[in-house]
Amino acid sequence: MPVVVVESPAKAKTINKYLGSDYTVLASYGHVRDLPPKDGSVDTDDDFAMTWEIGTDSRKHVKAIADALKDDNELILATDPDREGEAISWHLEEALRKRRAIKKDTPVSRVVFNAITKSAVTEAMRNPREVDQPLVDAYLARRALDYLVGFNLSPVLWRKLPGARSAGRVQSVCLRLIVERETEIEAFNAREYWSVKALLGTARGQEYEARLTILGGKKLDRYDIANDTAAELAVQAIQSRDLSIARVEAKPASRNPAAPFMTSTLQQEASRKFGMGARQCMSTAQRLYEAGHITYMRTDGIDMAPEAVQAARDAIKDRYGAEYVPSSPRMYKNKAKNAQEAHECIRPTDMTRDAASLKLSEPDQRKLYDLIWKRTLACQMEGARMERTSVDIASDDGQVGLRATGQVVLFDGFLRVYEEGRDDQVVDDDDKRLPQIAEGEAAPKKSVTPEQHFTQPPPRYTEATLVKKMEELGIGRPSTYASVITTIQDREYVRKDKNRLFPEDKGRIVTIFLLNFFRQYVGYEFTANLEEELDDVSAGERNYKNVLNRFWKDFSVAIAETSELRITEVLDVLDDALAPQLYPPREDGTDPRVCPKCGEGQLHLKTSRTGGFVGCGNYPECRYTRPIAGEGADGDERVLGEDAGDEIWLKAGRFGPYVQRGEPTPENKKPPRASLPRGWNKDDMDLAKALTLLSLPREIGAHPEGGMITSNFGRFGPYVMHQLADEAKPVYANLKDPNDVFEIGMNRAVEILAEKRANPGRRGGGTAAKPLKELGEHPESGGPVNVMEGRYGAYVKWEKVNATIPKDVQAADVTMEQAVEWITEKAAKKKPTKRKAAAKKKAPAKKKAPAKKAATAKKAASE
Repeated sequence: MPVVVVESPAKAKTINKYLGSDYTVLASYGHVRDLPPKDGSVDTDDDFAMTWEIGTDSRKHVKAIADALKDDNELILATDPDREGEAISWHLEEALRKRRAIKKDTPVSRVVFNAITKSAVTEAMRNPREVDQPLVDAYLARRALDYLVGFNLSPVLWRKLPGARSAGRVQSVCLRLIVERETEIEAFNAREYWSVKALLGTARGQEYEARLTILGGKKLDRYDIANDTAAELAVQAIQSRDLSIARVEAKPASRNPAAPFMTSTLQQEASRKFGMGARQCMSTAQRLYEAGHITYMRTDGIDMAPEAVQAARDAIKDRYGAEYVPSSPRMYKNKAKNAQEAHECIRPTDMTRDAASLKLSEPDQRKLYDLIWKRTLACQMEGARMERTSVDIASDDGQVGLRATGQVVLFDGFLRVYEEGRDDQVVDDDDKRLPQIAEGEAAPKKSVTPEQHFTQPPPRYTEATLVKKMEELGIGRPSTYASVITTIQDREYVRKDKNRLFPEDKGRIVTIFLLNFFRQYVGYEFTANLEEELDDVSAGERNYKNVLNRFWKDFSVAIAETSELRITEVLDVLDDALAPQLYPPREDGTDPRVCPKCGEGQLHLKTSRTGGFVGCGNYPECRYTRPIAGEGADGDERVLGEDAGDEIWLKAGRFGPYVQRGEPTPENKKPPRASLPRGWNKDDMDLAKALTLLSLPREIGAHPEGGMITSNFGRFGPYVMHQLADEAKPVYANLKDPNDVFEIGMNRAVEILAEKRANPGRRGGGTAAKPLKELGEHPESGGPVNVMEGRYGAYVKWEKVNATIPKDVQAADVTMEQAVEWITEKAAKKKPTKRKAAAKKKAPAKKKAPAKKAATAKKAASE
């Protein structure tokens, strides 16, 4: 009975269902061996010999496979059909041979299948092969390169840039893209321009919109109307003239579907449509693949198996009709240079099954499968047919001309199923439908409106657009996109905010350091060329040790040269390189390097374990600091006012902005300070709000059983706190709304603390206990109305209103009518708590970047 080895237990379970009891199917649980994170794991003096180590968690899995081979003397390696899968098979065979679990007469074969279906698995078993050594060599080269870069470059960063975490062959290039985009945004100067639109009427009383395209007999360019004065003149030029229809032109147009998914396009579309990160997308796709629902999800290929194309065409015909099936199948050709990565596209294994029929329990799996299924069917459907109409409107003297455009869909085709998302949404005038308009008829003006615009800086990358850019530059491969993007976030070089990627200060410093001392190795072309060489290795066209030798020869010299530099020398170089960004000209013309606080010290770039910052050279007499983003940036400190003789400061720290009373002195080394709660915008801070925060903790009142109840903000957010005489330590109960710190009343505080004491193991004291009775939604205002068990008896709860149930009414007998009556009475009696200055939550102002996160982890990574 052959032993079949796959990566995961989920995959093993699915395959075992198809192979039956004639096979023993076991899981390796991913990679079983790796290079130990110590010096010498890749011996550059011994022809790049590699020392491998079986992971602690993997030993039991390797043992289980070895034990199975004692009874079943045949091994079939059925890991994934890509480079990583081939490497796992190679590692397993090597590890088992070292254990002598594989005997001389033990047959060892490799099988691959692109989909976990009965037909695909059965076909693979009929066509075994040996482990693909060129593909393994490509893996060895990549792993050795990643080790050599990470293990040699990361310590240089630690020594020269305190707070830096790691550098990697691909991750550092990816980080450079994000940092350079941020620099472009900061250097961008918006340009003002105007457009003019007119609302026109038809002879039949309908209306349509047209934009000004000709003024003074000249065709307008984008920036020709530069200011409000020019715009007003343009408006007057239109209003002072009669307009008529000069030309109406209707043209047929068509639109074809996008190609089926490969790894990068799936990640991009999942990000656009669902906000899924690359790692989340690939993890979800992996589960769908292992369950047998989709084909393999790491691929550069967009071609589809002929039988799958026919199945898609049949499914389209059955669901939507023959008119949606093109006369001949649509063929998509692979663009990938590396055939080893170009498996079939990502598609459903059964075209007839939509997401609803699979009954998937996980929402992410449902959404992603639905996306893949729709995209796959759409790629084999008829194109959409449209009619695009353009109407030119002109004055009799030819001095003014306007244009209206629109389109109508004549046949929706693939659009009935699926439409590809866009990275940055734009309003397309062509999407509008125009009324019936005839040449020569008058175009009466209903209104003429000028509109101001400003040019926009390039948008920050999303994970989707970053993957797209990496793909365009040839950086990384389908198996690495998600891990690279995840790594730079885990290292806290980059943070994701509202789906956009922002570089942290330490990410900027690391990038500038690498650009100045290791420029070649973070070069886009160099990295792409190296990827091509590794692709050649996987195709058997290049020796991987030659690639390693050529790389190490130059890289080791660069490491040695940089290691001899002192930190002050490195900081001087970085200070000069960042000077235009660190010290931009001031509006008053004063020297931007002079400290704005003491007026004497010179500003200079400094580093700490949390990243880079600008500080005054007169430290410790002057403690002025600000982030490297420049004066006025997110963390720049300022005085909000004075209170009791103390200056009240707004500053930035490791964990974000905070307010502080006074400055540190020898007598008072730690002056009072308070962090801004989540949702508070530092740009809205004033003296009153700062004093409100500095006055915390707030005393709510004396608990009925003794002791003061207080509210405050802590590490995990807002909370109430109380300690009974017989309790060893205080009880903390979380609050959901930050404003509750300033507004919560005595009754609700007692209730929340009682719930917390009743459920001490459950984090979040504000989480309601299980209702005694659920009455349903409030008939007038919505929201659940429940009967709850309280410390002092049963009560009715609706939102923040708690109404006591009369003693003569049993909790089980309460009706919705009674509950609403009690809630209404309670709400009418409840006096509104006076809201303090800081309580009102305002929309955050649009700034360069929110406050940075703290750096906590210490482990270096290689990619």
